[in-house]
Amino acid sequence: CLMALLVTSPVTALADQKAADACATKLPKEPAAIYSNTVAQIAPGVNVRDLVVSVTRGMVMAGHLSRANARPAAEAAGSCLELIRK
Repeated sequence: CLMALLVTSPVTALADQKAADACATKLPKEPAAIYSNTVAQIAPGVNVRDLVVSVTRGMVMAGHLSRANARPAAEAAGSCLELIRK
């Protein structure tokens, strides 16, 4: 049973990453930028929402994203990033 889990886990994780990446290809420019700046930081135990908020805030402060567009862009990117966890 443990062996089956070890054998299938990497395949499942890879499939989830592929689903998230496929989702991200459909995102508009700003949510796609949030996704690309966040995806490499997703790891077990990391709160995806907190990470997206942090990355988005940094992009706003750096002038790469307007405050008005920040929330909807973060929500769109977050919906793709959550696929990594499923």
